[in-house]
This record gives sequence, structure tokens and C-alpha cells, in this order.
Amino acid sequence: MKKNAKKGLRKGRGSRNTLKIEDIEAVFAERKPGAEGNFKFFSVLVPLVEKEDDLYLLYEVRAKNMERQPGEICFPGGELEPVETTEECALRETWEEIGIPQEQIRVITQLDTLYTYSNFAMYCYLGVIPEAALEHLQFSENEVDEVFLVALNDLLAVTPEVYPIRAVPQIPEDFPYDKVYEGKPYPWRGGKGSVPIYEVDEFEEAVKKAQSLAQPGDVVILSPASASFDKFKNFMERGDTFKRIVRALT
Repeated sequence: MKKNAKKGLRKGRGSRNTLKIEDIEAVFAERKPGAEGNFKFFSVLVPLVEKEDDLYLLYEVRAKNMERQPGEICFPGGELEPVETTEECALRETWEEIGIPQEQIRVITQLDTLYTYSNFAMYCYLGVIPEAALEHLQFSENEVDEVFLVALNDLLAVTPEVYPIRAVPQIPEDFPYDKVYEGKPYPWRGGKGSVPIYEVDEFEEAVKKAQSLAQPGDVVILSPASASFDKFKNFMERGDTFKRIVRALT
């Protein structure tokens, strides 16, 4: 994402180059600013679907065999390739993961960029997917287990509990504090973040709440990303309980 600003500035052996303003301008003439540090760059599409005069967000459930974050719920996206823009990355990943070609996606705008304390930079794009495209989804089995829709108004009506987290620097024992002005202990800065949690008291209450929010034609799933907090012996008992509650509602 970022070109090396030192490229083009060279010192001769045994001598010192005399730099001029023109030399500096030449180095930065085509340089685009990026993020300082060892960042990995990703893009996601936040897909809106207009259905029956209501707006929905399209979510994915990540495949359970994935190395990182298996079974979690997310938007389509992935790591940026060197030859593409951040918007092209979001559209490419949507095509690769759920089979929606980019010509069927209308990008509304680029949203805020998320920089994490774990050295991720996430570029986010808000786009519109036609309802008809949902009939021809083709999942990448190695990346996606399923997709589902959530009404935008329902999300806006819920206020999550937000839990702060801290990232604390781990400094190696051999760090040369003698070369730092304040020496040891040095006031290293940590990072801060937050995790929003949506919570209900009981499993049955969650299912009934989902039924009350669902519209005709919607599908309510038992998400494999949800922890059971020791309420069940295993995932099979949890699945049987889910089916029992659903059958009692019909």
C-alpha cells in the first residue's frame, strides 16, 4: 500500500550526496500516503438487499474448517492483492465467496477504515445487491457455510453492551533502555478496543425473539458461532433443543 519514501535517495561510496528540493519532490511525486507499520490490508463489502420494501444486511457464516475465525459471522471480504484497489478487492471477494458478480453490485460509498491494534487495516464499502441475485448464490465451500439476512431496522433497534479491551505491549528483556531518554521503566502506550455483545437471558427467549422479528420468507438459523456457556452437554443436545422450541411455535 505504501511506497518506500527512501527509494531514489542514494549515497555514493565514501562521499555524501548533496540533496536538493527537486530530489525530494521527485521521490514523492507519485507516492500515495498509507499506514505506517507492518499492516495487512483487507476489504469487505457491507451488502444491502432491498426486499419487500424493507432493507436487509447480508451476512455470511464462515466455514468451520477455516484456519482463522471458523464459524464466525461476517461480511464477504478478504486480503488485498498487490494489483487491485481496495474497492476491487471487496467486489472480488464477494464474487469468490458467494458468487455475486461485481456488475450486479452497486457500490454506494466507502465507509470508515478500521485500523486494529493487531495490525489489520480494513477498508469497508457499502453496496446494494439486487434481491434476484440471492437466487443464484454459489458458496465457496472452503470459506462459507451459509448466508442469512437481517433486517436493518431490527439491528438499529438493538443497543449492544460494549466491553472495553486493552492491548498491552510485551517488551523483550534485552530492549536497550539505555538508548532511550527516560530509560526504564519507559511509559509504553497500549492499545484500546471494544467488543459489542447482544444478550438475552435464555435460549428459548432468543428463539422466540427471532420469531417475532422474522418476516414471511425469512430463515432463522441456529448459528454455529454462538457459544452455549455450558447450558448443554454438547452441540447435538443444543440442536435438538432448538428444534423442539421451533416445533412448539408452529
